[in-house]
Amino acid sequence: MAENATVARPYARAAFARARELKALGEWSQLLAAGAALARNREAAELFGNPRVVAGELVEFIAGVASDAGATVGADGRNFLALLQENGRMALLPEIAQQFEALKSEAENSLDVEVTSAIALNPAQRAALEAALGKRFGRNIRLEEKVDASLVGGAVVRAGDLVIDGSLRGSLARLEQQMSQP
Repeated sequence: MAENATVARPYARAAFARARELKALGEWSQLLAAGAALARNREAAELFGNPRVVAGELVEFIAGVASDAGATVGADGRNFLALLQENGRMALLPEIAQQFEALKSEAENSLDVEVTSAIALNPAQRAALEAALGKRFGRNIRLEEKVDASLVGGAVVRAGDLVIDGSLRGSLARLEQQMSQP
């Protein structure tokens, strides 16, 4: 939702600025990811707006989940979560985390790319794809692989808003569309 993105933006920027100042981008990334996962969970999300839940307990709950995931959650992270709770913005954690990750990727000159292929890539294919995408985008590539046998052959590459469908299934669909047009 565009409105959520607009409301979340200043929080994401503030979190990013503080994390960068503390040289703790990774820790804040983990904290926000844990909070986002909880916000997406129906049962946990019900706690966010519940007046019976004490704000400090909710902040500690999220910090505990993030700690269990390996994040170091300091006073600044807890204060950020408390601010979100105080302003009734905990439900925005997924959007805040997404925008934070975009800012982090830009600062690190990296790009998250998802590659879905019909079969798993071997190490040489993975290295060649990372090199080609790195050259095309001028950034360091963080590749996430998925396998979907229904693609029949080839791969689908997703980098931000860009989708490159080089799958056999996609090619057949485009051919079918061209043949059905008069």
